[in-house]
Amino acid sequence: MAVRIDHLVTSGTFALDGGEWEVDNNVWIVGDDTEAILIDAAHDAAAIEAALGGRTLRAIVCTHAHNDHIDAAPALAEATGAPILLHPHDLPLWLQTHPERTPDGPLADGQELTVAGTTLTVLHTPGHAPGCVCLYAPELGTVFTGDTLFQGGPGATGRSFSSFPTIIDSIRDRLLTLPGDTKVRTGHGDPTTIGAEAPQLDDWIKRGH
Repeated sequence: MAVRIDHLVTSGTFALDGGEWEVDNNVWIVGDDTEAILIDAAHDAAAIEAALGGRTLRAIVCTHAHNDHIDAAPALAEATGAPILLHPHDLPLWLQTHPERTPDGPLADGQELTVAGTTLTVLHTPGHAPGCVCLYAPELGTVFTGDTLFQGGPGATGRSFSSFPTIIDSIRDRLLTLPGDTKVRTGHGDPTTIGAEAPQLDDWIKRGH
């Protein structure tokens, strides 16, 4: 059975540092007709479970632990039995949202997750948050970047736990080295490609984006 990428948009509230913003989040499902991996359980566990369509969920992968990317993770884990995976550097952020429920396993740079015969490699890309990761699937020509890289620039770094120089290093060293035709599937908004974003790096640095 062919591996495919399913896309769901869920809506809710992002809260950090005393502020709240209404946001739309991209939820990505990678798999075939029998099994899948979920990237970012945002806002609506029931809608995500419905999108899985009865497939076995092998893992709930968190690109980082801002609440809008993890708020539905415990409920989805309970419904499906899937483990929640998070880079340990983001545990302090996780505990702000789910103080009574820790993730089930860690994510580490270079770790490989396999679903339906396809491998996703974990790339640790701190900056937007200390434990941010991206997932690179070369067989699918895709990298899932969470909030590290968007169409037109890096993720926001003006809040707690974030660093602009660090996110620039992560993008330069871990993402812009991927093939230019690699599709960038983001945590919010429209997709882009590595080739479209790479020429803008110097402008981002000058703007302190």
